[in-house]
Amino acid sequence: MSEQTATTPVVRRVDARHRYEILVADQRAGLTAYRDRDDRRVFFHTEVDDAYAGQGLASILVEQALTDVRAAGMRIVPVCPYVAKFLKKHEEFADITDPVTPEVLSWLETQLRH
Repeated sequence: MSEQTATTPVVRRVDARHRYEILVADQRAGLTAYRDRDDRRVFFHTEVDDAYAGQGLASILVEQALTDVRAAGMRIVPVCPYVAKFLKKHEEFADITDPVTPEVLSWLETQLRH
């Protein structure tokens, strides 16, 4: 197996933990967390471990997560600043992106208290 293949990042959705994770050589390198509200997936936090910083992993993670949202027929609500920034550069997701509203933020706060 070539080194490139061995270290190709893998993104997986972990429904039980409400997040997508990115793995490098079977180690979790980062995650983007969400909560679902009807047909909307509300992304609220993205992080990449310091050991993996600067490798473009957050971009790969978010792009694959948003592609999964589209495949599921859902919409995106980018509360997370990184996801919001990503969407500004990637207009191919604009058709499934909903605005962040005070009402959504209030709902999310309630969800995260549990």
